[in-house]
Amino acid sequence: MKNENLQISIAHLYPKLLNLYGDAGNIITLKKRCEWRGIQVEFKEINIGDEVSGFDLYFIGGGQDKQQEEVAAELYKNKEKLTQERDKNSVFLGICGGYQLFGHYYQPHNKEKLMGISLLDAYTVAGKKRFIGNVTVKTNFLPVETLVGFENHSGLTYLQGETVPLGEIITGNGNNGVDKFEGARYRNVFGTYLHGSLLPKNPHFADYLIGLALEKRYGEKIELSPLDDKFEILTHNSLIGKSY
Repeated sequence: MKNENLQISIAHLYPKLLNLYGDAGNIITLKKRCEWRGIQVEFKEINIGDEVSGFDLYFIGGGQDKQQEEVAAELYKNKEKLTQERDKNSVFLGICGGYQLFGHYYQPHNKEKLMGISLLDAYTVAGKKRFIGNVTVKTNFLPVETLVGFENHSGLTYLQGETVPLGEIITGNGNNGVDKFEGARYRNVFGTYLHGSLLPKNPHFADYLIGLALEKRYGEKIELSPLDDKFEILTHNSLIGKSY
C-alpha cells in the first residue's frame, strides 16, 4: 500500500492546559513526517468538554500542577472511552504530567491524589528532589536503540505488572532516579518524562508511532517511505551520552 494513499487521525489532548517545554513540537513532527510522505493527516485539538474517541493516535503533554488537576478530572470522565481506544490498539504518547495521568494516580505533596486513567499499570508520587537535565535511554524495541531528551520533573513513577519501561537510563534520572529505567509502554501506550521535544530529536520513534497508528487503522503493517533525516540524526547523535 503506497503511503500517499493513506490517512491518519491525530488528537492533541488539552493543549491549552498542558503545553510546557516545547511539547507541541511532537505534534508538528508527527504531522510533518506524515505529510512529507503524502499521508493525509486528520488533526484535532481536544479541549475540555470535547469528544475524545475515534482517533488513531493521541498525544498529551506536560503542565503545572493546577492545570494537571483540571485535566485529570476531564480525563477521568473519559476513562472508559480512552480505555476502549487503547484496547482497539490506538496509539497514545504521554509526556511528563500526561504520562503520570496515564497511570493509576499521581500523589502530590499535601494535596489530594489525582486519579489517572490506568492505561498503564503505574503510579506516581511527588518526590523531594527535582530531576533536570539531558537524558539518554537505551531501548530494545526501536530500529535505532537510543532515545534522547530533556527531563524536568519531581514526580517519581513506578511501573507494575505488564507495563515495561521504554528503556534503561544511560544518562539522567528517568522514572524515579533509583531503578535506572525511563518511561513506560504497554500495548500501544507510551509514557515518558522526555521533553525537549522528544520526537524531533528521535525521528525513528516518531516513525514507529506513525507505523503503529497506520497498522491500527488498516489492520496490516505498512512500510513507511524513507525520509532524509540527516539533520535530525546529527541532532540525536550530538546528544548521546552528554549531560549539560
